[in-house]
Amino acid sequence: MPETPLSADGKVAVVVGGGSGIGAASVREFAAHGYRVVAMSPSGRARSLAESLGGAGVDGSNTRVEDLRACVDLAVSRYGRIDAVVNSSGHAARGPVLEITDEQWAEGVDLYLLNVVRMARLVTPHLIAAGGGAIVNISTAGVFEPSAKFPVSVTMRAALASFTKLYATEYGPQGVRMNNLLTGLTKDDPAAVPAEWTSGIPLRRAQSTAEAARIVRFLAGEESAYMTGQNIRVDGGETRSV
Repeated sequence: MPETPLSADGKVAVVVGGGSGIGAASVREFAAHGYRVVAMSPSGRARSLAESLGGAGVDGSNTRVEDLRACVDLAVSRYGRIDAVVNSSGHAARGPVLEITDEQWAEGVDLYLLNVVRMARLVTPHLIAAGGGAIVNISTAGVFEPSAKFPVSVTMRAALASFTKLYATEYGPQGVRMNNLLTGLTKDDPAAVPAEWTSGIPLRRAQSTAEAARIVRFLAGEESAYMTGQNIRVDGGETRSV
C-alpha cells in the first residue's frame, strides 16, 4: 500500500520575503499542506497573502533585526511554536565586480548573509523548544559557478553556504536543520520565458516558483529529516560542476 503523506497540521512556518516569487509560492504551499503561516515582506504583500490564507504577517525588511523579531514574536504569540523558517531575499546591486561600491557590498552582506544569521539567533530557541525544526534559505546555483552578472549575490551566498555548514554542525544534535535551495532560472510563469533564455538549460525551460516551493516544503518537513548542511541545486541541470 502507498504510504500516507505526513500531515503538517498544527505546525507553524515563518516565511521571510514572502511577498513575491519563491517566497510567496512557499506561503501558498505551506498553507495548502496544513501549516499555519506567518509571513513578512517590506511591501505588505506577504502579510496580505498570509492573512488571505488564514495566517498572519508583518511588514518589514530582512535587514532589520527588529522586523525579524516582530515576525518571530507574532508566530509565537499567535500559534505558540515555530517549526520551519524560510529566508528569501530581494536583489542586490549588479555590475562589473570592481564597480560595486563598498556600500553595495555591505548591503549584500545584510541582504544575503546576516539576514540568515540574525534570524537564526532569534528563531533557533523556538525550533529547539518545538522538538526540532528546519531553516531553508533561498540561494542561487551561482554559488557553484559564479556569474559575473550577479557578483554580490554569488559572493555572499557562497559565504552563506559556509555558515550553513557551521550551523548544521552546531544544532544538528538538537534536531534543528538548515539547508540552502540553489535555484536556477525561476519565474512565476515559465511559459512566458523566451526560448533563447533557456537554450543553455538541459531541460530547456525555466522552473516555476510553485515547483521551487514544493522543494522548500520538502526541505522543511519530515520527509527530509536526515538532510542538513546541504546546498541543493535545482537548476534544470544548467550548472556543469560535479
